Amino acid sequence: MSRLRNRRHVIEHDNVHRWLVSYADYMTLLFALFVVLYAMAMVNEKPFDAITESFGRVFQADDELPKERGQGSDILPVDSQDNQQSLYGDGILEYAGADLVEGKPLLMDLGVTQIGSELSTLEGELHKSLQELEQAGYAKLELKGDWLEIELSSGMMFASGSSSMTSSAKAVLGVINTKLKDVANYIRVRGYTDNQPINTEVFESNWELSISRATAILHVLERLNINPARMAVEGYGQYSPKAENDTEQGRAKNRRVVIAISKYALPATQALKVSEAETVKLEQQITTALAPDNAIKVIKLANGGIRITTSENK
Repeated sequence: MSRLRNRRHVIEHDNVHRWLVSYADYMTLLFALFVVLYAMAMVNEKPFDAITESFGRVFQADDELPKERGQGSDILPVDSQDNQQSLYGDGILEYAGADLVEGKPLLMDLGVTQIGSELSTLEGELHKSLQELEQAGYAKLELKGDWLEIELSSGMMFASGSSSMTSSAKAVLGVINTKLKDVANYIRVRGYTDNQPINTEVFESNWELSISRATAILHVLERLNINPARMAVEGYGQYSPKAENDTEQGRAKNRRVVIAISKYALPATQALKVSEAETVKLEQQITTALAPDNAIKVIKLANGGIRITTSENK
C-alpha cells in the first residue's frame, strides 16, 4: 500500500512541469521572429514595410474602411506622416474613393497636404455641445473614413423652399464654431434636398436651393472668423438621398445640410499667405480712401503690421 502511494506521488510530480517544455519552445520561436524582423529593418526597410503592411491587413480583415486611416487608430499605423496624397486618404488598404472625373483630381488644388486635428477628439467635443439636438433628431454626427460629418436638419435651419436662415440655425452654428475656429481642418458644406420640384423666382431647381443653403452656412462661418481658405460648398440637390422620397418622413431626412470636416488641414504657410493678401487689400483700401492725393502714407512694418502717416511726418 505504501509502495503504490509513493509511485503515484512520483508520477504526479513528473507531470507538473511538463508544460514548461512547450512554453520554452514558444518563447524561443517568438524571440527568433523578432530578431529576424529587427535584422530586416536594420538592413533594408522595404521588406520590413512589406511585413508590416501584411500584418496590418490581417488585423483589419473585418474592416473595409478603418476609421481615420493614418491617424494612429489602427493597430499598425502605416504611412501616418505628412504626405503628398490627395484628400481621399492614405490607409493601409489601397482605396482611393469614388472617381469624380477622369484622372482622380484633388479635392482642392493643393501641392502639399498635412494631417489636421484628430477627428475622434473633435467628434467627442461636438457630441457634448450638440447633445440636446442629437436627442431631438435635429443633428447627427458620424465619422466616415477621412471625414467627420455634422448633419443638420433643413427644417431647423431654413424655412420651406428658402435659404434664409432661422435664428436657431445661427445659434447652432455659433456652437459648432467654438469647436472649429481653433483648428485648421478643411471644411465642406454640403446641401441636399428632397425630390419635390421647385421653380420660383429665386430658385429654378433643387440644385440652386441646395447650393444656396450651403453657401448661406458658409457665409455665417466666415463671419465667425473661420478662415475662408479652409472652406468650400457642394450642392447635391435631390440626387443623393439617404431615405425614400415616397413618404414625408423620408423626404424630411433628405432635406439636410452637412458640415463635413476633413482629417487634412490647411498648411500653415498657406494660411499666412491668406493673411498677407488681406493685409495688402486693406492697405490699398486705406490708401484709396484716405490718401487720393498721396498726402497720407501707408507704411508696412517689419512685424507685419501697418502704420498710417503723412508725408511730412513719416
